[in-house]
Amino acid sequence: MATTITTSFDFRSHCIQLLTQAATQVLPDETEIQIELLRPKRVDHGDYSSNLAMKLAKCLHRNPLELARELIEALPNSSCVERAVVAGGGFINFFLKQTAKQQFLLAVLQAGNAFGHGTLGAGKTIQIEFVSANPTGPLHVGHGRGAAFGASLANIMAAAGYVVTREFYVNDAGRQMDILTLSTWLRYLGLCGIVLPFPGNAYQGQYVVDMAQEIHRTYNDRYARYSDSPVQKLTEINSKTVIGGEDEYLDDLIAAAKSILSEDYDDLHNFVLAEQLADCRNDLMEFGVEFENWFSEQSLFDSGMVTRAVRLLDDKKLLYRQDGALWFRSTRFGDEKDRVVQRENGQYTYFASDIAYHLSKYERGFDYMLNIWGADHHGYISRVKGAIEALSLDPDKLEIALVQFAVLYRDGGKIPMSTRSGEFVTLRQLRQEVGNDAARFFYVLRKSDQHLDFDLDLAKSQSNDNPVYYVQYAHARICSVLEQWKGDMSVFSRAKVELLTDPSERMLLQKMIDFPDTVEAAAKERAPHLVAFFLRELAGEFHSYYNSTRFLVPDESLKVARLALIAAVRQVLAKGLSLLGVTAPGKM
Repeated sequence: MATTITTSFDFRSHCIQLLTQAATQVLPDETEIQIELLRPKRVDHGDYSSNLAMKLAKCLHRNPLELARELIEALPNSSCVERAVVAGGGFINFFLKQTAKQQFLLAVLQAGNAFGHGTLGAGKTIQIEFVSANPTGPLHVGHGRGAAFGASLANIMAAAGYVVTREFYVNDAGRQMDILTLSTWLRYLGLCGIVLPFPGNAYQGQYVVDMAQEIHRTYNDRYARYSDSPVQKLTEINSKTVIGGEDEYLDDLIAAAKSILSEDYDDLHNFVLAEQLADCRNDLMEFGVEFENWFSEQSLFDSGMVTRAVRLLDDKKLLYRQDGALWFRSTRFGDEKDRVVQRENGQYTYFASDIAYHLSKYERGFDYMLNIWGADHHGYISRVKGAIEALSLDPDKLEIALVQFAVLYRDGGKIPMSTRSGEFVTLRQLRQEVGNDAARFFYVLRKSDQHLDFDLDLAKSQSNDNPVYYVQYAHARICSVLEQWKGDMSVFSRAKVELLTDPSERMLLQKMIDFPDTVEAAAKERAPHLVAFFLRELAGEFHSYYNSTRFLVPDESLKVARLALIAAVRQVLAKGLSLLGVTAPGKM
């Protein structure tokens, strides 16, 4: 074909366009041709590679090598592709012109902070729900990993062209909040001179004592003055044989507290909720994690959404009553057993409110929804998906990503953690020790479903072994060079980029070309670690270039070209770090 196709420096899309036109000419009867391009691992295999001929040859019963040659012959002329060759069993490898790569540098600088943004999402809406920790105490390092992963992925999805809504689901209506309220009240009673045995499975942390002290300072002994002595009722509970185990014992204590306090119980419940929720908000905000929406579980009960969701299942004949409880036939939808949605005492279960919450998500009209849960919720996926299918909603719209726990190490030893006992490292403590940047970067260094060993000593070190320091130092080095130059960066738009012929310069150009593809891949695969890996590799290429090259050379044209190159590298480093919620310091 004589047609010439130009490109706006989106080389991958450009090569796909070339192949699409070639395939249309060679195989006019094939209407559904999907083309994928990969970056070959070896430089001598080109810049992009496609297995299109191999895929088509299999279904058409053709020789893949012959088909690959026909496709190459049909490729339109291109302003940026130097050549395309057949390799292996029928791969088509594209080699870009070096001049096109050099000119790409100018496109990077011109795009500014928008470089790396794409159109994958095409303006589709996606709700990402993450963290959603019970507001029963300070966030711990496990929550921190979910926060860093969710916030980074939300940034990446937005850069890939999605309209993102970040949401925190506040579990403010469940049993755990009752346990926290009881725990705080018992500590408060102790401050009033009423010392009772403290349950081992209540919340033990210092923050509970702190809340009790605040209540006592504000209200004195208001919540300890009752004609029906709390000492007598609680002592009876403490002295009886706990036939049902610790959980039933704790529930008895909660029931006694509600009876004793009457309407004042709600005051204490609301106080501890407000205290812990405010602490959670502040902690996350300081960590660079913010949400467009904080969704209250209690609102589902207040609005009647839970009742409506259960009624919808009942209307579909998917509920039955057994032993006084109301059960959902979740085994019909792949779950291992049926699930209770309403207990014998009339109270709805967590599962019932979760069904209502997801019904709310669908009714709010998102194109896609992504739940980010802790790995301990793995068994919960099938029942939630089953409930969605039972409500005649599209289960494919909802995706659930699991985040494994983070294990802290100091001096080579593992730090033990237990949330209920209060012996845990909070996110705030971690941030104070290693800093926000190290925490955010280290949290996304692995796939979310892989265990993460967090080395505190490494995170605090100023060495090349510390990945966040290594990347930030590259950015700071470039800032130092440009500050030493003190020139006008507007001259970069006229830089003679054809002078950038050194192999290390070519490698830096190639890495920047890969950045938009990396962002898109991270969005597709829900994998912020791909951006972290990219930044380490780009920083490594720059450090090698910095150690072997002079920038402020007498040759003005060469100097401007090299400075333009590292200015673009700085821009890409800063953009990538911002996607991960990490700062790009000018000095270190």
